[in-house]
Amino acid sequence: MFFPETESEMLDFTEENDVKFIRMTFCDTFGNMRNIAIMPRELHRAITCGIPFNATGLMEETHQNLLLKPDSSTLSFLPWRPQSGRVVRFFCTIHCMDGTPYEGDLRQNLRNTMRQIQKDGYECNMGTRCEFYLFQTDMDGNPTRIPCDQGGYLDVAPLDQCENTRREICLSLDEMGLNPTTSCHKHGPGQNEINFACSNPLTAADNMIHYKTVVKTIAAQNGFYASFMPKPFPDCSGSALKIIMDIKKDGKSIFGESHEFITPEGRSFIAGILGRVREFTMFSNPTVNSYERFGLRAAPSHINWSEENRIPLIQLLYAPGRETSIEFRSADAYCNPYITFQMLLSAGMAGIRNHEELTDTMNAASGDDDLPTLPRSLQESITLAQNSRFVQNVLPKSIVRNFSAAMQKEVEAYHAAGDAQEFCFERYF
Repeated sequence: MFFPETESEMLDFTEENDVKFIRMTFCDTFGNMRNIAIMPRELHRAITCGIPFNATGLMEETHQNLLLKPDSSTLSFLPWRPQSGRVVRFFCTIHCMDGTPYEGDLRQNLRNTMRQIQKDGYECNMGTRCEFYLFQTDMDGNPTRIPCDQGGYLDVAPLDQCENTRREICLSLDEMGLNPTTSCHKHGPGQNEINFACSNPLTAADNMIHYKTVVKTIAAQNGFYASFMPKPFPDCSGSALKIIMDIKKDGKSIFGESHEFITPEGRSFIAGILGRVREFTMFSNPTVNSYERFGLRAAPSHINWSEENRIPLIQLLYAPGRETSIEFRSADAYCNPYITFQMLLSAGMAGIRNHEELTDTMNAASGDDDLPTLPRSLQESITLAQNSRFVQNVLPKSIVRNFSAAMQKEVEAYHAAGDAQEFCFERYF
């Protein structure tokens, strides 16, 4: 897709393509996509001055008024909107009212981390594999808790009743330039997964934020309800967000061509993540329900790595025709991807800077008896993050403080609820 760069190019683009609405999109602190729609005649003001919005309840509590400015490289059509009077969206940078960058702009914070990695001589690409469930709706279009089929892993129609919806989702994502690669029916009834090609971390995070909206929109158009709830059924597979990282130095992967040839930097990068994952799990798994998935049906629970074992926290991925990479397997789609990606990259690079060693005792093939585990609850994750020097160094203190406070309220509401399972459905379904 052509990306207009100058203001005149943007204005010409909107006129030539009959654009009638422009969505100024951003992500709030807790990973939810937000937007303000403007008319094309307001684009000049958006570019030069920014569009003001009230951030109460969305961003840092002490900043009530902020500005959105469009990032031209993120322009994309919304394919499900009419072709006449089209709708486009931009992801935006966030600024204070005096025009200075807002320190809580999590998208910009990730961009700054990427720049530092490049200065250190490394190149990074990331991709995602995200799972979700499709549920039937009632006569009024309201979601039920009945999955849309009873299919299983890699099933086809008629067992797979998600096939048409999944195809439409992938076609919409592709039309928007989000680069899906593969899709399939997963283990649970009505459970699906769509994979994305690796791209720079900022683009990968943008894609993940918009992906959830596309899935829910297309599902609704097909009479289904899509849910990213981490563990909707106690006896079925949970839904994960698996994050793939491809790190290069001098054009070559630091993870080698097999675990026998992994470079010292590759081993240290993995060690850096394993040594800090407990401290940032609050961000990668920010719901009470997230912790019901760990340790069940191939979801990781121990802090380990492997090339061959299919359920480690970090898996080394080696395959013909594919870049050597690693996959982080504990996150879920309720995370803020900008924070989670920044944490993973910062932890890995800290491991490299400190020459941390990846021990073979943490290989999943060695067994789990003496391995540390992921936090067992959101409460444990909150405490670990609040006491983490690493987390405090990566994120603005205001973000850590406000995020932790919101999670603490979530825990208190959960314990006050009469029915824990019903609480999770009301909150996350």
